[in-house]
Amino acid sequence: MAKDSLTLAVKGEPDDGYDPTLGWGRYGSPLFQSTLLKRDENMNIANDLATKRSLSKDGLTWNVTIRDDAKFSDGSALTAEDVAYTFNKAAESGGKVDLVNLDKAEATGRYTVRFTLKKRDTTFINRLISLGIVPKAAHGPGYARMPVGSGPYMMVEWNEGQQMIARVNPHYYGEKPHFKKLVFLFTDEDTSFAAAKAGKVDVVVVPQALAVQTIPGMVLHPVKSVDNRGLMFPCVPNEGKVTDKGAPIGNNVTADPAVRKAVNVAIDRETLVKGVLEGFGRPAYGPCDGLPWDNAEANKFKDADPDRARKLLADAGWKDSDGDGIVEKDGVKAEFTIIYPADRQIRQYLALAVADMLRPVGINAVVEGKRSWDEIKHLMHSRVIVFGWGAHDPIEVYQLYSSHHAGQGWNDPGFYKNPKVDEYMDAAVSAESYEASLPLWKKSQWDGKTGSNTKGDAPWAWMVNLDHTYFINEHLDVGISQVEPHGHGWPITANIQKWTWKD
Repeated sequence: MAKDSLTLAVKGEPDDGYDPTLGWGRYGSPLFQSTLLKRDENMNIANDLATKRSLSKDGLTWNVTIRDDAKFSDGSALTAEDVAYTFNKAAESGGKVDLVNLDKAEATGRYTVRFTLKKRDTTFINRLISLGIVPKAAHGPGYARMPVGSGPYMMVEWNEGQQMIARVNPHYYGEKPHFKKLVFLFTDEDTSFAAAKAGKVDVVVVPQALAVQTIPGMVLHPVKSVDNRGLMFPCVPNEGKVTDKGAPIGNNVTADPAVRKAVNVAIDRETLVKGVLEGFGRPAYGPCDGLPWDNAEANKFKDADPDRARKLLADAGWKDSDGDGIVEKDGVKAEFTIIYPADRQIRQYLALAVADMLRPVGINAVVEGKRSWDEIKHLMHSRVIVFGWGAHDPIEVYQLYSSHHAGQGWNDPGFYKNPKVDEYMDAAVSAESYEASLPLWKKSQWDGKTGSNTKGDAPWAWMVNLDHTYFINEHLDVGISQVEPHGHGWPITANIQKWTWKD
């Protein structure tokens, strides 16, 4: 008999709840809400709520027509007023949805909406893909804890820190999911793994170290991702400056591009994939490896090259003058601290492995875990940080490398600045079309003379892209999973309407 309910232990419980205007769904399917557009398993853009869309010749106005049969889970009709409200509210919230270039959204008819931009923004289409629509009438302070949406499922109960129960939205306009009930368990990795071994869950996400094991009645389902891990370098010297919140800015060692480049070429990325990720991943050379805006040919270089790393340092004046194995320059030792969040084991192992790789080339990296993201945020302008990124949106490249918003929130925490890189990225955002923006994003990484990649200024040392590793019930068919973004939310559920049960 075909099973019609599933239990999932895939993490992803959001601190801010399930409100898209506060960022829910930014990294994968919002599940309870639906979006104007979506990406299929091949990353192609397709309609969801939208039936038609057009962009004006000046690139400042999007006109979108939505379907007329969409309803929210409370039975109320979804109209252009709800769409306009959602976008305006998300822009006002100053949250995690990048709508800085949206001037206003307005309903021009019951099922037509117009988005007016302050300036051209080729990345705006990604907001049409990622921002789930909320009902204007039912959106308020308690919405994040009990969301109403037009997605395939509706929330029934949420016991924070324990579990959440969802059922099929009876008013959903799309293909009805096979599974009528979903139970999400919010347990730690060990508890989730034990529950899977006991046959109590149907889908469980596991760290790569556990993916090499076997679970009776389950099969491994690895999913390729752009969920990357990289070392972010402070790119300016320490001159005693601090942010408006008192966070120190600058590092006299990593401010030298030669040090940053030496780190990049000294890292053995294949060894990191095999040793830390158990083979479930691939080397990373940029923040968007394999995506359409990646300058793949220019970003690839020979890594695991300690001789070249030593030469880069020597040519820049870094010498081991006292014989302790650590090079120095102008009385400054090539030493820095690598900070990682203490509860992220993979980041810890990556940091420790890289520190071992750097010692033979004359760089001393001290690895230190911090328990609070607030503490990391205070240190990220002056220490090397193990960060994780990865999105289906080139705006992330802009946020990482543009000096226009350096030090604001999580944007460009190392205060990296290259006017030519800024020029290319600004031109990419304001290009005539998404397609026209792609060569400009690529040039920002490397144009033959300068760029944000390792051949250029090397403000980051990208290490690995993770495979997201899941065990799924041997009777569960999850279809073809799309390349997943950074691991917040539930990207595995992006195609949940196509999941079926095989006896």
